[in-house]
Order: sequence, then structure tokens, then C-alpha cells
Amino acid sequence: MLGQAVRRFTTFTASSLVFLQNLPFSVENKWRLLGMMVLFFGSGFAFPFIVVRHQLLKK
Repeated sequence: MLGQAVRRFTTFTASSLVFLQNLPFSVENKWRLLGMMVLFFGSGFAFPFIVVRHQLLKK
């Protein structure tokens, strides 16, 4: 009974995975994707340090 439910659920989720068509960016070129991810996450990581530097230099 549990095995049938698990099998039915896995076939349902496997058939409903359409995640590559719904992305707002292209994943075809892995180097461009890497660059975009580095810019996105790197800017978020660097922003507090840039703000602190600006505040320290302002005084």
C-alpha cells in the first residue's frame, strides 16, 4: 500500500517537472550562468562592506 503510494507520487512528480521552461534566465551556457550567479551573489555579499567603507570614509 505504501509502496504503491510512493511509486504513484514519484511518477507524478517526475512527469510534472518542467523547471527549465519556467526560468527567467538561460542555463544553456554554463559559463554565462556562472558569471551571472557570481555577480548576483557577489554583489549581495559585497554590499554591506561597501556601505561600511563609505560610512567610515565619510567621517
